[in-house]
Amino acid sequence: MDFTIRKAKKEDMPQVLALINQLAHFENEPEAVIISAEDLQKDGFGSPPAFFCFVAEVDSKIEGIALGYNRYSTWKGKAIHLEDLIVNETMRGTGLGTALLDEIVKYGHQLGVKRINWEVLDWNQPAIDFYKQKGAAIKEEWRVVHMDEQNIKNYMSKLKG
Repeated sequence: MDFTIRKAKKEDMPQVLALINQLAHFENEPEAVIISAEDLQKDGFGSPPAFFCFVAEVDSKIEGIALGYNRYSTWKGKAIHLEDLIVNETMRGTGLGTALLDEIVKYGHQLGVKRINWEVLDWNQPAIDFYKQKGAAIKEEWRVVHMDEQNIKNYMSKLKG
């Protein structure tokens, strides 16, 4: 199968959003996506851009994405975070995921990063197997911690009081 991996363009964001929504359905959280294509266009192509994105294109249709952003490790230095690697369900097993991961690793290498990190759900065994097969270490002892928008508001209300 012929495909192209390239940097995303502003006009790709509606197709990128469609894949993001597909992932949300796969992860049983379809209502969790509140971002719009316009948000992606503004955030990814503003100054400075909030993220970088590579797309896998097959017959002029975006069938996969790898979206990430810059981070900094107090222990290692420059790093990047791979927020999502998504391949359209109908295209899984075709090599698109590997090609997108290859592009992220090459990009990180070009930037001189010391680490590339991402999360994977503990029940997504195919993804876990894929990442292990590629040489990634799954850090089972670490827990993901985050505050969503409501948690941030709650925290801020306590600071004001």
